[in-house]
Amino acid sequence: MRMRDTFIKPMHREGIRFVAIFAAVTLVLFLLWAPLGWIGLGLTIWCYYFFRDPERVTPARPGLVVSPADGIVSLIEPAVPPAELGMADVPLTRVSVFMSVFNCHVNRAPVAGEIVSVAYRPGKFLNASLDKASVDNERNGLRIRMEGGRELAVVQIAGLVARRIVCFVKPGERLATGERFGLIRFGSRLDVYLPPGVAPLVSIGQTMVAGETVIAVLDAQDDRTGA
Repeated sequence: MRMRDTFIKPMHREGIRFVAIFAAVTLVLFLLWAPLGWIGLGLTIWCYYFFRDPERVTPARPGLVVSPADGIVSLIEPAVPPAELGMADVPLTRVSVFMSVFNCHVNRAPVAGEIVSVAYRPGKFLNASLDKASVDNERNGLRIRMEGGRELAVVQIAGLVARRIVCFVKPGERLATGERFGLIRFGSRLDVYLPPGVAPLVSIGQTMVAGETVIAVLDAQDDRTGA
């Protein structure tokens, strides 16, 4: 049986110490009062589930933009990429994927390419589903240059519960489509800024699977505008 077909998924290494802490507290709670211990056990299982890191099958077709996160498309709108990434000050189509505390929080590269810059900016911890979270919240952005020179930005945004953005990559490294590049702990959001002229194929409210769900096709014409 393949690992992706099993109920128990592998856990990302970032979750080991958190599960250990939850388990230790659970043991103490069992010693104090069994009902509290069972509550602790449930929270420990949830913590393990939160840090799950299942294998994903990324579409092999070139030119696809895939979702960087599990969750729900919460916003699709024109917006200027974060200034700290050094991209042109012009609006691009932004697709936002909101992750609840029950989603897998491992983030994956939406496209293949070289990381031009990684820029962290401290900020607030507003509800990540709000539009202003893209501007006001703590965030970490990646500027990715694809083959041919086109660029795309993907931004990790902390949320109301999230307090820690983790990024595994550095400028100059190359990512494959669907490759893991970071995670955010305990609820958050990711924004993808599509290259100019690229239209999203998803809708608000649609469920996304990181590394698998196609957000856009880079060379596709937008039939909705007659282009």
